[in-house]
Amino acid sequence: MTTASGLDIQRLHADADHDGITKLVVGAIVHADDQVLILRRSAEDTFMAGIEELPSGGVESGENLLTALERELAEEIGWTGQLVLDPGFVTHFDYTSGSGRKARQYTFGVPHHGQSIVLSTEHTAYRWLRLADLNGLRRH
Repeated sequence: MTTASGLDIQRLHADADHDGITKLVVGAIVHADDQVLILRRSAEDTFMAGIEELPSGGVESGENLLTALERELAEEIGWTGQLVLDPGFVTHFDYTSGSGRKARQYTFGVPHHGQSIVLSTEHTAYRWLRLADLNGLRRH
């Protein structure tokens, strides 16, 4: 399955399988007007309380990366309508999950077209960061 934006979703799944990945996660760089959407997790959340993050979440059984991305965006920011991805943009990183599984997060670029942001109870706030501000962030 190749998307209209030129991404071969089956190839991404096959690559993860080949690399021994047992848990898939999807994320989105939702962007508009040189800004990126960042969510703040609830301080009461049992998982990484209070951190700021991109919209993201696990791929459930029976889902492919795109259906999981659509579901996660709907759940976390109230996304409705057609999902359009940035042409050819996907990145990934691998890590070991808290349960010890080999995990891979695929992150896609998603243009925001003015939809309202409606947060789930998992998040308490959001903000738009300018790309210029991101360049000044330091890694520790």
